[in-house]
Amino acid sequence: MPTFTPLTPLFEVMRDPSAHEIISEEIPELAANPILHTLYHYPLGLILGTEERLLGDAARRAEILAKITAVDPDHATHANNKPVRNHPRADYETGSVPAGSAPARFPDTAAKWAAFEIELDGPDHGNPFTDVELWAEFTSNGETLKVPGFYDGDGSYRIRLFVPESGTWSFTTFSNARSLAGITGTFEAGAAASRGIVRVAEQFHFAYDDGAPHLPIGTTSYVWNHQGDALEDKTLESLANGPFNKMRMCVFPKSYLFNENEPEIYPYEGSLDEGFDYLRPNPAFWAHLEHRIDQLEELGIEADLILFHAYDRWGFSTMGPDADDLFVKYAVARLASKRNIWWSLANEYDLLFDKDTADWERFADIVTANDPNGHLLSIHNCREFYDHSRPWVTHCSIQRQDIYKTAEMTTEWRKQFGKPIVIDECAYEGNIDQGWGNITGEEMTRRFWEGAMRGGYVGHGETYMDPADVLWWAKGGELKGTSPDRIGFLRRILEESPGGRLEPLPGHWDAVSAGVKDDYEIIYFGFNQPTYRRFVKPQDVAFEVDIIDTWNMTVETLEGTYSGRFRVELPGRQFIALRLRAVGS
Repeated sequence: MPTFTPLTPLFEVMRDPSAHEIISEEIPELAANPILHTLYHYPLGLILGTEERLLGDAARRAEILAKITAVDPDHATHANNKPVRNHPRADYETGSVPAGSAPARFPDTAAKWAAFEIELDGPDHGNPFTDVELWAEFTSNGETLKVPGFYDGDGSYRIRLFVPESGTWSFTTFSNARSLAGITGTFEAGAAASRGIVRVAEQFHFAYDDGAPHLPIGTTSYVWNHQGDALEDKTLESLANGPFNKMRMCVFPKSYLFNENEPEIYPYEGSLDEGFDYLRPNPAFWAHLEHRIDQLEELGIEADLILFHAYDRWGFSTMGPDADDLFVKYAVARLASKRNIWWSLANEYDLLFDKDTADWERFADIVTANDPNGHLLSIHNCREFYDHSRPWVTHCSIQRQDIYKTAEMTTEWRKQFGKPIVIDECAYEGNIDQGWGNITGEEMTRRFWEGAMRGGYVGHGETYMDPADVLWWAKGGELKGTSPDRIGFLRRILEESPGGRLEPLPGHWDAVSAGVKDDYEIIYFGFNQPTYRRFVKPQDVAFEVDIIDTWNMTVETLEGTYSGRFRVELPGRQFIALRLRAVGS
């Protein structure tokens, strides 16, 4: 591989461990810059020539450039100064501690498709987060599920099962801590308390366990859950009045444009000044996260939970393999009993330079091994797609790769990957200086319709400037844009469709369409503006015709029925759709 030069994009320099270390040591404010990711496409020489610390010091710039250009590019990842986890020991509790002696509490009854919890009072010496391994085996009707437990602080341990079936269940606990091992119990699971987990259905779509279709009408508010009660409650109020049924959100706080505030509470023991102990999760942080996820569930919203991201000034993105693995297992043990969880290994995985494909595959193995109910699992890109054909990837979580073409690519991606296409980042409605955050409400709405007609699912985000830097995409708060109401209108149209979902239909070279062949069709004209449309349909099938104004949110049903060869008059403006419904179908 060639060496670095002044023309090498900063992105390539920063993802090389040795070159990254030079930048961090010589220009620490550049490495910690909250808008670093906006500088990635500029050449190294230009960045060094405009960095404030180096202005007027050509000799220093040349010295740093010489160090970087002397590096042999190497994309190996992990440094050696990462915390190492103590593995559970057989002698964590002495032989004098009676097996199964820990007090245990659990209910006698539960419900299908709801959480069942065992709480145990156990040892708290050493570091129980790493020293103690705990799980239970749950059995019913010949089926056995292995469910991991976790330490919740103050000598409290918990094991949580999302109950998959009604009936009589029994369990036995296992642990290297003698007091936590060998505890048994039974409970009765009654009728379903929910629709169950969302899963892939009919290859390209989604449905709940009970068979009801799920149409992901998603939005993004990455760190809304890190903003304190007042703003977080305002976000929930906005969601309650909005159209969205899926929320992309991060476990870790974020350091980036419009994200320069400290979180209310940190995920690990420690402090910003003294550092964090990445092997000691903060139970209070996790309790707060659970509370917010539960509140989303009450609103009927799926929590698309992002485990890792690169926008970080606390070290959470570079903790090292042992701490990373502990984090993933702990997150799954605590949260897999939530009905509305979707796992996302990363937002923009390819910006996490400390991790490589082997890491992501290992994280996927940890998730699938510790989530006995198999929630949806994805990984999200910045520049380069992950290999979505991997068997653990349940659906494609995509960020646009073209400035303009986004939803239009749904057709190609469905063919390429054979999985549901969820374009979680098609750009955001807003007015900031970044191209990903200043499309109009009309364009956001158009991309939603375009993607839906092609059999995919497009996601919303909003980045309008705010004096207090409260942008929905980052911190939540109030929705200001014009697209959410129109997206809600699309959701209604989709839910009214036969089977509650749309499948692409052929037959129009100049407009996308979807529906049910011969019976139901929606044709979307997007930014075109026809004044009429001709059709050729079977003479013996009568159709009712609706003109749908996707922007003004109106549906006009034309008088009479149509069959054979016919012409439909249209309003001659943009963002119109036309719906044909076979009479009696």
